[in-house]
Amino acid sequence: MSQTVADQRLWPVRMFPKDLGVALVVLAALALGGLVRWQVEGATTTFQDQGSPFRIAYPARWVSTGLPTGALLGVEDPRTDSAFKTTLTVESRELDPAARPSVQGLVDRRVQQHGALTAYRLLTNGEATVDGARGARIEYAYVAQPIDEPGRLALPVVVQAREYVVVTAERIFYLTLAAPQHEFADAVARFEGIIAKVNLQ
Repeated sequence: MSQTVADQRLWPVRMFPKDLGVALVVLAALALGGLVRWQVEGATTTFQDQGSPFRIAYPARWVSTGLPTGALLGVEDPRTDSAFKTTLTVESRELDPAARPSVQGLVDRRVQQHGALTAYRLLTNGEATVDGARGARIEYAYVAQPIDEPGRLALPVVVQAREYVVVTAERIFYLTLAAPQHEFADAVARFEGIIAKVNLQ
């Protein structure tokens, strides 16, 4: 009996190093998994425009949407939890040095263009600077019908967008992020990181 009691008293001591080893292996595996995920999530693809100094890095997992008219770049996040995918679009226009437009004039024209969107609402409008160039930041919302094909059903999606309108010495740039409203906060945080590193001039 005394031997059994002694064994019971020693059992936690004997098992402790083994339990610690298992815990350390689990922690190491979690740390390694986190590191791999961080590397994958942080991987980027760089787009360089051949006709200007414009350069932008976006998440490597994002895929091309095809180029809208006048766009340099169009990519989307395929993992967006919505039929409408979070989208990054970059448009560029040549600038006429003899008739240089004001930033506010460009914003007013852009707001007028966006007015054709379903249920369009301008949310905010203010000055901004991107890569040292003067511009403006506008935020707006609208309703999109992401799938409009016979036999395929999808509810309309409320979309929120943030757009930078920027004027450099030679070009006008429109950098736009659009995302489903429920994912906008996370998407726009990433967008701001992209904008902070963009090269315009």
